Amino acid sequence: MRTYELINVDSPNLIEDIFPYSLPPLISFEDKIQETIDGQRVEFDPREVKTRDIHLTDTTFRDGQQARPPYKKEHMVELYRMLSRLGGPNGVIRQSEFFLYTKNDRETIEECRSLGLRYPEITGWIRANKMDFRLVKEMELRETGMLTSSSDYHIFHKQNQTRREAMDQYVEVAEAALEHGVRPRCHLEDVTRADLPGFVFPFVQRLEKLTESAPENMKVKIRLCDTMGFGLSYPNAAEPRSIPKLIWRLMNECGVSADRLEWHGHNDFHKVHINGATCWIYGLDAVNTTLFGFGERTGNPPLEGAIIEYVALKGDLCGIDLSVITELAQYYEKVIGTTLTPNYPFVGRDFNTTRAGIHAGGLRRDERIYNIFDTTELLNRPPRVAITDKSGTDGIALWVNDFLGLKGEERLTVMKVAKIQRWVMDQYENEGRMSSITDEELEEQVKTHLTEYYAKRKE
Repeated sequence: MRTYELINVDSPNLIEDIFPYSLPPLISFEDKIQETIDGQRVEFDPREVKTRDIHLTDTTFRDGQQARPPYKKEHMVELYRMLSRLGGPNGVIRQSEFFLYTKNDRETIEECRSLGLRYPEITGWIRANKMDFRLVKEMELRETGMLTSSSDYHIFHKQNQTRREAMDQYVEVAEAALEHGVRPRCHLEDVTRADLPGFVFPFVQRLEKLTESAPENMKVKIRLCDTMGFGLSYPNAAEPRSIPKLIWRLMNECGVSADRLEWHGHNDFHKVHINGATCWIYGLDAVNTTLFGFGERTGNPPLEGAIIEYVALKGDLCGIDLSVITELAQYYEKVIGTTLTPNYPFVGRDFNTTRAGIHAGGLRRDERIYNIFDTTELLNRPPRVAITDKSGTDGIALWVNDFLGLKGEERLTVMKVAKIQRWVMDQYENEGRMSSITDEELEEQVKTHLTEYYAKRKE
C-alpha cells in the first residue's frame, strides 16, 4: 500500500505536454511492451512509432462503395482531390484503391490521374484470377490488390477448393503480375479466422520466395483483412485473433518487412479504430481506411479517426491539413446527399456542441474545459452550444457572444442576456416546447433585446 499526500499548488497543472490544445492529445509511451509467444518472451517498442514511416491507405472507392449507393464520377474525383490535400505533401495518405470493373470506375481513374497529384497513389483491386488481371494491365497500374481468401470458411465453403488449389491459384496470379511489372498486394481475407500455421504462413513464405531477389518496390505486399472484425488488441489474446502475435510472426518468422504489411479492419465488434492503431504500435506501417468509416456491413477504420490518431502518435501535423476533414463532411452532406450522424466524432453537427448548462459555463470561462482540442484552428469548427431548457444563462451568454463575434472584455455577462433566458424558459415551461431553440429564433431575440449590439454586428 502506498500513501499519497495532497500537493497544494499555486498554479494549475494542465498536463500540457500531453494535452497541448493546439494538437489532438498526444499519445506517448514510456516502456517497451512484453508478451509471450510460444512460451518465449518477446518485446515490442511502441516508442518507435514516432520515427517509423507509418501511414494511411484509402479504400473509399472500393470497400467504401460496397456499403452505399455508387459515387458519381465527379464525386470520386473531388473526394480524391481532397484526400490529397488532407494527407499533405508527405503522403500521410499514401494510396487510394479503386474498383476496375465498370466504365465509370475506369474513367474516374483516368480523370484522377489527370490531376497530376503525387499522393495518394492510385491502385486497383481484383479477384485472384487472370481475367481480372487483364483489367490491371489495361489500366497500366503499378500496384494492385488481389483477393486471396485465407480461412477454410472461404477456401472450402465459398470457393469449393482445397488449400493447395487455392494457394496455387493465388500464386499463379501473383506471378503473372510480377511478370508484367505490377506489384501484387495479396489481401488475406478472413485472416483472423484462418489456420495460420497450416495455410497463412506457408502461403506468405511462398510469396516471399517469389520476390526475394526483386527490388524493394516490387516485393509482394500483404494486407491483413479482419473481414469479420474478430481481431483483438489485448496482450496475450489467443491466435488467430491476436493482432500483436500475427504481426510478430509475419515479421519475425515469415520475413515480411513492416513497409509491406497493411491492416484492413471491420467494425463488427466496435473495435475497428483501436485495432488499426494497435497495428501501428505493434510494428506494421499501413492502416487501410475509408472516409467516415463507410464500408461493407459495419464499415472500416474511419480515415478521419486514423489521421487524428496519426497526429497524436507523431506529435506533429507532418503536413496534414485537418480542416479538410470538415470540408469533406460538408461535401458529403451538401453535394453527395449523405447525412452524417449528428454526434459522429470530428464531423457530426453536434460533435463539439453542448446542451448542458454546466458545460456551457465551463466553455464560457475557458473552452479547453469542455472542448477536446482547438477545433476552431484545426478543424475550422468552433465549439457551440445548442439552447434548451438545460442550457442556463451561461449557455445563452456563450451563444450570444459567439453570434455577435465579441471577444475578451467585450463579451456580454450573463446579466445582459437574462431577458433572452427568460424567453427561452417560457418556451418550455409555459408553451410545452420539446425541441431545441433554433439559431433563427435566438437571432430574433438578440435583435429584440440587444438592439444596439445586433445593429453593430450587421454593420
